[in-house]
Formats: sequence, C-alpha cells, structure tokens
Amino acid sequence: MRRWLIGIVALLLVAAAAFFIFAPGIVERGTNKIDGKPLLTVSDHAKTLHKSLVIVDLHSDSLLWSRNFLDRADRGHMDLPRLEEGNVALQILSSTTKSPKGQNYDANSGDTDNITSLVVAQLQPVRTWNSLLERSLWHAEKLHRAAAASAGKLVAVATPAELDALLAARKTKTPPPVGAMMSVEGLHNLEGRIDNLGKLYAAGIRMAGITHFFDNEFAGSMHGLKKGGLTPLGREVVARMEAKGMIVDIAHCSHACVADIFKVARRPVVSSHGGVQATCKVNRNLTDDEIRGVAATGGVIGIGYWDAAVCDTSPASVAKAMKHVRDLVGIQHVALGSDYDGATTVRFDTSKLVQVTEALIEAGFTDDEIRAAMGGNAIRVLRAGIAPMAPAASAMPAK
Repeated sequence: MRRWLIGIVALLLVAAAAFFIFAPGIVERGTNKIDGKPLLTVSDHAKTLHKSLVIVDLHSDSLLWSRNFLDRADRGHMDLPRLEEGNVALQILSSTTKSPKGQNYDANSGDTDNITSLVVAQLQPVRTWNSLLERSLWHAEKLHRAAAASAGKLVAVATPAELDALLAARKTKTPPPVGAMMSVEGLHNLEGRIDNLGKLYAAGIRMAGITHFFDNEFAGSMHGLKKGGLTPLGREVVARMEAKGMIVDIAHCSHACVADIFKVARRPVVSSHGGVQATCKVNRNLTDDEIRGVAATGGVIGIGYWDAAVCDTSPASVAKAMKHVRDLVGIQHVALGSDYDGATTVRFDTSKLVQVTEALIEAGFTDDEIRAAMGGNAIRVLRAGIAPMAPAASAMPAK
C-alpha cells in the first residue's frame, strides 16, 4: 500500500513538472503564429534601403512569455537574434497584465483574467500571482536582466540621452545594439492607486495605454461594456503621465476615451498598434477623425501586421493602411506597431521586416518616406515624449 502511494505521488510530481516545463510553450505555439502564406520577392533596392534604416516598432508583447529573450526561439515572433536580423533599432516591449476570458473585440467585463493561469504555469515570482502592478514590474525586471546579460547587444532605453547614445552606438558597433523601451497595456495595473504610476516610471516604463480589453477606473475600452470616456481620475493620470515624460497611448481606448484624450493632451499621443477603418473596418481601428486627432497632437500611428488591424496578413495590406494615413495627414504621422507575440497570427516575424520595406516601395513610397515611416517619425515622438515636461513649456494650443 505504501509503495503504491509513493508511486502515485511520484507520478503526480512528474506530471506536474511536465506541465510547468511544456505547457507555456504549447500555449504560445497555439497563440502566436506565422501563417506560412507566400511572401513578397524582395528587390535589391529594398535590401539595400532596409539595411540603412533606423527601425522602430511601437508594440510587442514578447515579455509576457516564458523564454529567454536573448536566444532564438522556435516559437513566437520576436527575440534578440530576430530583431538583429530585421535591423530593428528600438523595440517597445509592452507589459500585458490582464485579459478577460472569452476575450473579443466587442464587449468584455474585467471580472475574469486569463493571464493569472499563465503567470502561475510559467512559475513567475509569487508576488506576481495576485498583483497586476507586480506583473509589470517583473516584466521590466526581465528586460533589465536580459540587457545586463547581453554583453551590450540589448540596451534598455528610458531617457532621451540613452536614446541618442543607442543611435550613436548603432553607427559604430558591430553588431549594432538593439534598444528596448518599456510600455504597459492598460493602467489597470495601477490597482486603483494613481501614485503607483511613479513605480512604473521608476522601473523604466515610458509609454502606457489607458485601457486594454475592458473598462477600468480611468476610461472606457473600445472592447468594454460601457465604452465611456476619461473619468476624472483618467484626466489626472494623463496629466501626470505627460508631466513625467510617459507617452499616452490611445490603442484600445473607446472612441469617447480617444476624443477626451485629444481634448486634454498637451504632448504628442500615439496609437501604438492597430489599423485604420478606411482600409479595415474593425471597431478598434481609427476613424479618419481620430487619425486627424493624433496628427493634431504631433503624434504617430503604429500600423499592425495581423488580420484585424489590416484585414489581411499581407505586407501589401500593411502598406495600404500606412498609405492612407500618409495621404490623409502626412507621412510624418506613420509608424510601425506590429503587436508581435500579442496572441496574433502574422505573415512574417521580425527577422523579415524587409517585407514591409518592399511593400512600401511597391506602394509608391519614396526612400525618404520609408525612412520616416519605418522609424524616423517614432524616434522624433519618443525623444520628445519621454523628456519630463518643463512647468511652463511645451503646452499645445488650447482647443
């Protein structure tokens, strides 16, 4: 009887160990996919131009997953070796801390959470199991640990001086270092305490979306139940973010929330990842009026690569959305926002970003326009936006 009991316990321990070892990878393989459809034939012009670009991607969720960011993975869309191959200069890595069960684009409550089971299965620190704030702080810690272990190949960026140092180093070092800056996807990770914004800032987080897939204390989500505008607390958090040097991201905000942000913003805002309704009529994508609103702040719109952003996964569809923004408000407001590793299916991973360069050439963009869209515009907005705001300076004209 005793041997039988020992055998059962041993079997359960082996099963538990196998679960924690293999389950996170299995989940990610089924979540972050590459569809395998045909890619564009890349011209010599595109290859040469791409090597000369300063490329910035405004949104990836790679830190959510349990793998070493410094090593090439056999799953997902992004890691340091693939960023190097794609010639990415700066990657914005977002902290995703909560998503509702049955997540959809139309209506979700904040009563359930899919991320907690992933946090436990990945054996993250216990402090992250029941705290959304600690999940974001853990993601920031993961980035800084990776940067420290990378022998200078991965550089954490949180100030204009660090951004300028990165860009200078990329001109002289081989291989050129890749920069990474932190953002968060939804300020529910403040856990209802606006003073926790200071903890995010101290951890190096320099961009934040106000909402994710559900309404919170600060605003309504495009995918929430009420879809309201900024609350009084939301207006306060926007003001505090801008004063500190944290860029306001309107991705996932309800239309009412976006309109309210435009009314109070004094600095450029971004839409870090998504599409435009003119080329892909999905509720989370920006209307023409919202595109004009981002442009009026001096901000940029990051175009994603998954089907709900551009109604396809082809590089041509990405270029089509970027072209619409260019034609409507000017090339200076176009940017990249892949949403890699964000539970998305895409045509190409970050190592093959030359696909976007080729698609833009085929869509008639000039080389200078491509330089701006692939990263120049984002660099401009990031450099200005992460600088703390002087008390009597940089206010936008009254609306």
